[in-house]
Amino acid sequence: MTQGPVVLVTVTLPAGATLGDALRRYDLTPDQVDQEYGLVSVDPAQGLYALLVTADAAERITGTPGTPGAAGPYANPSIEPYGPPQPGPARGDDAG
Repeated sequence: MTQGPVVLVTVTLPAGATLGDALRRYDLTPDQVDQEYGLVSVDPAQGLYALLVTADAAERITGTPGTPGAAGPYANPSIEPYGPPQPGPARGDDAG
């Protein structure tokens, strides 16, 4: 993926869609999409998926009439533990 800001968008695709399907449907190049993040299923029943794309690509696909099913950008905060790590049972220990 090219350097620069990336944003989270949602897209609507058929069930079982792949990253390649998303690239074709929304006319994206591999450089515009975070390949490691990939295409993440958000709501399989609705065919809703998430992508991390460049800000320019997000503006194009979400702001262009005739490109239904693309929305965003949305916040994408990193998910980290809250507070210092706490000791816990060693792996393999029985709770009972």
